Parts: sequence; structure tokens; C-alpha cells
Amino acid sequence: MNRPNLFQIASSELSQDAFFAWLMQWADPPNIQDNPTLCTIGQDFIRFLINKQCDEPLSEIHKVETGRQWENIDIWAEINGAYLIVVEDKTSTTRHSDQLNRYRQIATKYGDEQNICPLFFYLKSENESAASLRQVEMNGYTVISREELLEFFSAHSSDNDIYNDYVAHLQELDLKINSFRVAPVKDWDWYSWQGFYACLDKMVDVENWCYVANPSGGFLGLWWNFRKWNGYNVYLQIEQGALCIKIGEVSENHSKVRNDWAKVVKEHASECGFSEIHKPGRFGSGTYMTVAVIDRKDWLGSDDSVIDLEQVAARLHKYEKFLDECVSRQ
Repeated sequence: MNRPNLFQIASSELSQDAFFAWLMQWADPPNIQDNPTLCTIGQDFIRFLINKQCDEPLSEIHKVETGRQWENIDIWAEINGAYLIVVEDKTSTTRHSDQLNRYRQIATKYGDEQNICPLFFYLKSENESAASLRQVEMNGYTVISREELLEFFSAHSSDNDIYNDYVAHLQELDLKINSFRVAPVKDWDWYSWQGFYACLDKMVDVENWCYVANPSGGFLGLWWNFRKWNGYNVYLQIEQGALCIKIGEVSENHSKVRNDWAKVVKEHASECGFSEIHKPGRFGSGTYMTVAVIDRKDWLGSDDSVIDLEQVAARLHKYEKFLDECVSRQ
């Protein structure tokens, strides 16, 4: 029987916020009297963060003040009256509106007034597209990944149940996200697809991937290989299973534009002998439309198989070339 884990029950971002604020609170030197190990781990974690942005390593820590939700900032910590650590903490969600820029402006203004150096971090325990993370870094934040957190925690042990529960939770999350490497395709879940997309981000020239909402409940989508055809974007998109050939944005004459592009794709597929490229179950008539589909088994692998990443990449490159050839027919 698995040992009960607090963070498997309290799995929200707020719980993760609380853990990291709690860990940094332990770094305040007087806490060494109650738990020397947690005090040391907390201080090492602060050094781990500060050393990501500062050339001069932080040696002595003599004062730490930490809290949550100051001006909506997830986690903040003042160190030695010299540094202000600002952490935007994310699990499955991503940045929204202009929050990162807003927090940076608030902390920078406070730093100027208090003569303290603000440092900005984006802590991500799940995965996010490389394109999205580049935007985070352009906002002046250092991304702290799950892999980096696991490396830190692997070097720091404690007998504290809260600490060990969080580390075990993060390790379990990592196993779920990497399950796409060992699990049959039919057993993939949200975490498996997330890990797979993060892997594809390094193998093909991905434009972006994220959750896409729709009336059916939404899906985790990935899109790439954008080309121009008759003034419209045409591209490839994976919809947590099917590989789709798309067109969009289309603002008018939806049916005609869709049908004309679908005809080009169908004719070239026939010429290439790509019988696996077929018409979708139904044609839509919106801003973004699918004109052809390759079923999961034909590009990813059979339901009972464990994927071969090199073969998958080769198939995707084949369909990239196919799309390019369709565009060249105009």
C-alpha cells in the first residue's frame, strides 16, 4: 500500500507555493535550533536560486523574511536586506495577461526604494513549451525546471515528513510525465502527452504547444511547419492523437478556401501513395479548419506499442516534406 502523501491530496499550485515559502522560511538562522537540517536545506535552496542570477556566490545568510501573495506575487523572500527573491510558481498552468511584467515592475520599484536587488524566478514543476518559456525569459525571469529541482533535492535529505512528501510527489510527477517512453500508446494520459510534446520540442521545429479549449473538453495540441498557401497559413497539428493538416486563419469564404486546400492535399496524397492521409470525419467551417488527418497508429505507432522516437521523428519529417510539396503546387 502506498504511503499517504500530503501533496497528492493538496495538489494545487497553492500547495506548491506553500511548500517553497515554508522551505525558505526555515532558512532564517534562528531556526537552526529547531531543525538544523531543514535550516541548511532552506539556505542551500536560497543560494541555489541566487547563484542562478548573480556572479558572486552568496556566502553567509544572516536574515531571511519570506511570505506569499504580496501584490499577488506567489512567493517572495528578502535575504540579508540585500536581495528580494520573486518567484512565480506554476504547475500545469502558464503565465497569463501581463503578470510577469507587472510583478517585475512592482519588485523593481520596491528594490529602488529599499536599496535591495530584485531577482526573478519562474518555477515550473510540470512542462511548458520552449516558445512559452522563451517569453518568460524575455521578461527577465530565470526558469527553474522540475529536472533542476529534482537534482537539488537529490543532494539534500531530511527526515521531515512534509519535505519528503513533496520530494516524493515531484518524483512521482516526473515518472508520469516520462511515462510516454515506456508505456504503450493506448495507456498514455495527459502527463504522457505533456512529456512527449516536451520531447518533440527538441526534435522538430515546434511553433508552440499548449492546452486548446473546445466544446468537447479540449485537448493538448502541438503545431508546427507553418507555410503560406494562397495567402493563408497551412500547417501541421497534433491533437493528442490525430495528426492534422490545417488551414487558418480564414475570415471569409470558409468552405471554398477549405475545399480548395483539401483538394490540393488529397490529390498530392494520392500521387505519393499516402493512403493513410484521409478526410476528417466532418469538415468544419471556422477560422481554423482541418482538411486531412493521419490517424495515431500511422504516425505514432500501434496502440500496444512503445514508441520509437527516431521513427516518429522520421514520420513527422515526411509529413513536413509532404506539406511543403503541397504548398509548392499553387
